[in-house]
Amino acid sequence: MGGALYDGFSKGVHAHLICHCLLIETDRDGLVLVDTGFGEQDMTQPQRRLPAFFRALNNIQYRRELTALHQIQQLGFQAADVRHIVLTHLDFDHAGGITDFPNARLHLMQDEIASVRAQRTWLDRRRYVDQQWRTTDDWHGYAPGGEKWFGFDAVRELDGLPPEILLIPLPGHTTGHAGVAISNSDGWLLHGGDAWFYRGEMAARYHCTPGLRFYQWMMEKDRQARLENQQRLRALAQQESAGVTLFCSHDAKEYERLRQG
Repeated sequence: MGGALYDGFSKGVHAHLICHCLLIETDRDGLVLVDTGFGEQDMTQPQRRLPAFFRALNNIQYRRELTALHQIQQLGFQAADVRHIVLTHLDFDHAGGITDFPNARLHLMQDEIASVRAQRTWLDRRRYVDQQWRTTDDWHGYAPGGEKWFGFDAVRELDGLPPEILLIPLPGHTTGHAGVAISNSDGWLLHGGDAWFYRGEMAARYHCTPGLRFYQWMMEKDRQARLENQQRLRALAQQESAGVTLFCSHDAKEYERLRQG
């Protein structure tokens, strides 16, 4: 909802936001999925799987063809081919597809697992939906530390994953929020999750729509950490020599730019 007040470009009353997942094909470790977006059961049973508050607020589109599982199948793969899922965090719109990949090992920050178990606030009990992962027991949690990545803490040894995939702790949106960095022949990709929501937040002159400024404020667990990490990421985005392409989870324009090239 909110049109251009949220996404900066829509003409009608509804904004166009996405759930950007990333599929990585490895030589030896099968497919790696970064975040899962909404799952198939979220699409068919939203009243049971998704919190009423966010169903009303976000105008979710219940279309199976938008799920990660469907799009992976369209590429000729099966659910069992996804051997690992690396999660930026466990909000319902990032973790809903976990149940679609029952053979996958889950990788995320240990602080995020602790937050899910505690669920101290009203918001915690709505952003985290245990139906989305209650049948999964192959969890691998990680603590911050180790060799730095462009000045950020980095988890460089993820169990069973190639060294080209790193977890980058970026707390703020949630306590255990992280980015996922992937090294490739062109440099680095950084899936920033919900560390920012709007492309203008990574520009030299900061800009964010009022709707997404409000949404980030509403969802944040640690405002100071969130803003400090945004500032550091914005500085990294301006360093062309670093060879890092940054994108977040929900900006449709960022997604289109990457998809086209």
